[in-house]
Amino acid sequence: MKKSVKIAALAIAIFAGIGGTAHAEGFKTGVDLVSSFVWRGNDIGDSPAIQPTLSYTFPGSDVVLGAWGSYAVEKNTVSSTTNNSYRYQEVDLSLTVPVGPFTVGVIDYYVPDTTTSTTRSFDFSKTGPNTLEADITYSSGNLGLLAAYNFAGVDRLDSHAFYGEASYKFYSSKDGYSAKAIAGAGSKYYYGGDGENTEKKLALVNTGISVSKDRFTASYVYNPISEKSALVLAASF
Repeated sequence: MKKSVKIAALAIAIFAGIGGTAHAEGFKTGVDLVSSFVWRGNDIGDSPAIQPTLSYTFPGSDVVLGAWGSYAVEKNTVSSTTNNSYRYQEVDLSLTVPVGPFTVGVIDYYVPDTTTSTTRSFDFSKTGPNTLEADITYSSGNLGLLAAYNFAGVDRLDSHAFYGEASYKFYSSKDGYSAKAIAGAGSKYYYGGDGENTEKKLALVNTGISVSKDRFTASYVYNPISEKSALVLAASF
């Protein structure tokens, strides 16, 4: 993969987390350094990235209001409108609510194209930079499940893309290493990775394993539709 490592101790795109664990009350901040931002089988931004987080857990409820961002180090993303390259940016707002053994969430993906005028936050028109997604997660022991559905905002082909994922932790050692396998299926046109696919059926788009110890995670990701692989490393602080 064409990456220029410009930040020390870069680290991996950790796969989407599965809800269900208790959160400390009040505010929490953090940051991830990733060698590349790989999301649901796709390399986003073609660059190392810095990913800050901010969240607030309401006392006594485990309801979490969160904000997450990703800022590419290099200018590699190409605008579909102007064909000019720009530095990929994303800011997501989320709300998660525990419901029995499940966690229900809503997330606003804000991805401005800085080469055009479509940069307004909270613009949920079909030509705006926001996409709204509803999701539900479940975890039991080493098994995690996720289902997500785009219900508003920009969505190519206006077909309300779907994504489902299963993860299983299959390894844990006394020296702190753990490993899990992940398989995710999504709407082929949305998660296929080539930008040209118009098939609306579901397909396997995200497979791989991740290995973690302490604040570091390394992941191998393969997208069967785009036939592309990524090996990424992430450090969380």
